[in-house]
Amino acid sequence: MSAASTLSTIKLGTPMPGAGVGTAQVLVAEIITTFFLVFVVFGSAVDRRAPKLGGLFIGLTVALDILAIGPVSGAAMNPARHLGPALLGGGLSHTWLYWLGPLVGGGLAAVVYAKVLEER
Repeated sequence: MSAASTLSTIKLGTPMPGAGVGTAQVLVAEIITTFFLVFVVFGSAVDRRAPKLGGLFIGLTVALDILAIGPVSGAAMNPARHLGPALLGGGLSHTWLYWLGPLVGGGLAAVVYAKVLEER
């Protein structure tokens, strides 16, 4: 199989719902993992009280998120991670999932962090 054929088959790495996975499952998975990712970013990179290990904790969170929901949704956790490959490789049919999930998850993380852990 040629490289061009392989890239065409996987649609240039566009995150897509797994086989037999419904849209609600993809949406919930993206919301939850984006929540954890943004929460860790706030807690380890933004908060001045945090130890200077933000990159390590953020990277570990991304790795765990990918392992947890990669087969379910492709683990985008970022609208740009889906949109770029989708524009070039096709697969724009689920774009709304990969925008709504991260926006809701990130927004919830910001609210929870501000209300619960942020210094006043």
